[in-house]
Amino acid sequence: MSVESRPGAGILFFGKPKVIPVIKFHQVHKAYKTEGRMIPALQPCDLEIPAGQIYGLIGHSGAGKSTLLRLINRLEEPSGGRIEVAGQEVTSLQAEGLRAFRRQVGMIFQHFNLLSSKTVAENVAMPLKLAGQMSSSAIADKVASLIKRVGLEEHANKYPAQLSGGQKQRVGIARALSTDPKILLCDEATSALDPQTTGQVLQLLAEINRDLGLTLVLITHEMDVIRRICDQVAVLDAGFIVEQGPVAEVFLHPQHPTTKRFVQEAEQIDEQELHADFAQVEGRILRLTFHGQTTYEPLLGRVAREAGVDFTILSGRIDRIREVPYGQLIVAFNGGELEQAMELLSASDVHLEVMR
Repeated sequence: MSVESRPGAGILFFGKPKVIPVIKFHQVHKAYKTEGRMIPALQPCDLEIPAGQIYGLIGHSGAGKSTLLRLINRLEEPSGGRIEVAGQEVTSLQAEGLRAFRRQVGMIFQHFNLLSSKTVAENVAMPLKLAGQMSSSAIADKVASLIKRVGLEEHANKYPAQLSGGQKQRVGIARALSTDPKILLCDEATSALDPQTTGQVLQLLAEINRDLGLTLVLITHEMDVIRRICDQVAVLDAGFIVEQGPVAEVFLHPQHPTTKRFVQEAEQIDEQELHADFAQVEGRILRLTFHGQTTYEPLLGRVAREAGVDFTILSGRIDRIREVPYGQLIVAFNGGELEQAMELLSASDVHLEVMR
């Protein structure tokens, strides 16, 4: 794995994907004036978001992720730098051009932002009526199609107060799709939902990405959301992008302390407790990371037989990053030919980390 670090910025880049970026930030930054002082919310950053992918922005409260997201469609005005979307520089757009541009960028909000006095169908139709470019019958047909896509056909004439949180968010998604956007921004779209509903909404977003080819940019404070839906991720801390790259690389091999904390929280790992337990264990302790089909192969048993080593699994988990399986095991090895065992594992595309 090639890793390039940029001095001063603390940013880690993992092998950049060979795809066309649809969103580019060039030294973009944002500061707010408070009591006569400029308070930085986002430090100067460079960022490229590939077309057609789901890109995640993760960080704790106040890290700058919401500011970064809202700079894309200029709901926030940058303090400096240049933003390009689909080859168009948006930082210089004036009122009319900005309105036209925003029709190409849909947005889903954390707390839905639905009009309580209007039905589901009327909420979805609102952007189309405001644009004033379609007949009433064409709007009705399109709204019906969008409501069907998000699975709310039976609720078209209900009001937001009659819907569950998940149903309200589906209305928000249908409304965001009404102007046929090329980019969909998701502002903590699942943080107000229970775990089961979160899974359903994430599945719907993944289907929209796949079926329509939209670029999705979502912000969250949960690494599990990143793992389940995103292709790439940027980790923010105190206004800096501290790590970014393909989700599998960042999730399985986190480099920055902030990223490591997010992963440990997602995996429910207490590293201090683990290391305390290691004191009672003999032998060499390794963390083994499997990715892809090797996750399901009986490698440990085969390696143990060939190298004559004994092993004890101290901790582990097998799960998926989007559709790709992965596994991480912490294993203690004793006896036999340990170096041979490590060579055999490495030859099978298992990533090894010596923990003791």
